[in-house]
Amino acid sequence: MTVIDHIPVLMIVIPILASLLTLLAGWYDRRFCYPISLITVLFQFGSAIAILLHVMQEGTIRYSVGGWAPPLGIELVVDGFNSYILAAIMLLAAATAVYARRSVETEIGPEKTVSFYVLFQLLITGLVGMTITGDIFNLYVFLEISSIAAYTLIASARRPRAYVASFNYLILGSIAGGFILLGIANLYAATGTLNMADIAQLLPASYGLATVHAAFLFLVIGFSIKAAFFPLHLWLPDAYAESPSAVTILLSTVMAKVSIYAMFRILFSVFTTAYIIDTFPVTGFILFIATVAIVAGAVLAIAQKDLKRMLAYSSVSQIGYIMFALGVANQIALEGGLLHIFGHAVMKGCLFMVAGLIIYRMGTSRLSELKGVATTMPISCAAFALAGASMIGIPPTIGFMSKYYLVLGALEAGHWVYAAVLLLGSLLAVGYIWRFIETAYFGGPHSDHTEAHPRTAAREGPLSMLVPIVGLALLCLFLGIFVEGVMEVVGPAVSILLGGA
Repeated sequence: MTVIDHIPVLMIVIPILASLLTLLAGWYDRRFCYPISLITVLFQFGSAIAILLHVMQEGTIRYSVGGWAPPLGIELVVDGFNSYILAAIMLLAAATAVYARRSVETEIGPEKTVSFYVLFQLLITGLVGMTITGDIFNLYVFLEISSIAAYTLIASARRPRAYVASFNYLILGSIAGGFILLGIANLYAATGTLNMADIAQLLPASYGLATVHAAFLFLVIGFSIKAAFFPLHLWLPDAYAESPSAVTILLSTVMAKVSIYAMFRILFSVFTTAYIIDTFPVTGFILFIATVAIVAGAVLAIAQKDLKRMLAYSSVSQIGYIMFALGVANQIALEGGLLHIFGHAVMKGCLFMVAGLIIYRMGTSRLSELKGVATTMPISCAAFALAGASMIGIPPTIGFMSKYYLVLGALEAGHWVYAAVLLLGSLLAVGYIWRFIETAYFGGPHSDHTEAHPRTAAREGPLSMLVPIVGLALLCLFLGIFVEGVMEVVGPAVSILLGGA
């Protein structure tokens, strides 16, 4: 085996050891926590890029943990699909790690710094494990690791409502985990194996069993809760709005996307298209719910008075776009869906980072108190406008390109009405994005309240927070203009899904 073949397991083992090192170093001096965490996440990001390039050139990487060959042993598998997802989530995780230091100091406080960075690392490691494991039970184990870290991180904010948001997420997350575990147990009962590739080979002989149908429903419901797919999104608004800004960014850009990845992986690579389209046709129902989610999430976003809560409800709408691709389930629509997974992570990461910087500077995210904020924070507001334009789907941004593929896929499948709903969703997105633009640029002079950090009044904000914001905003434009490069990765990834491999 070459060095690259060992990188997947190192992406899990090294961060776990780094989290322990962060804890020990934090007892001595909490200032060591941030650099250890940052270096570890940058290692994971670099490793993800190396894996993606290797998979594109050489093909799938398979690693048998402990030397035990599957199906008896646990296998890590990285192919063209999850290598793309892995690179996308680690890009956002790295940007969040750079952004987090000043935000954490303000919103969490020094007494929780050590625990924050330990849990921050465990959350990312759990999500990486979910992405690259080839064993469905270990996917559940990594899901629980990331979920427990997320529940605790949400509660780390200095406000009582964060505890309520964390508790609500804990309850609904536990219900979701129960459904997922029941689904895995039923699959094991039907096939006698937990290796996803083996399940895919053995499952067709059991397609008619009630046990398999129950497993399918349990897994879809469980991952729909985790991905906040309407109407199972009830945990999301409070969790996003009340958690510290760095945690909100991770939840919206990384954790939600990995949950969607897990659903796509299980539906297409374990059950395969033969089951979800022919044996137990569910795509039409998913398509209908996805269109409802697109409209309902946008309408709820327009009604909000708080910037973070507005962006939280917009995520409900945008997740609808991704699930729309699953409902159409053809090559073009799925290419649009996978493109939107990456694009939405970049867009929403930028928007939530701007919201976090506003909270850092102004101490509030209520829209009524942000009139004229663009006069004191012009760069951040310009970045918000660019990412917002991508969220709406204005060319030549990445948001336009992903929605373009979704519309083409819907038209190819003959879903003209659903394609029209996609356009309606973009018009509704104008409503909530414009609310902030109008307030920030045309709301009058910004003099309603005292800034939380007067020393930063003469400048935009800390560079460690501003650089990721500008980088992600420009990436929204860059990815749209040079979308052909991204599609060279997305196209083969979709072919893997439709092939059931």
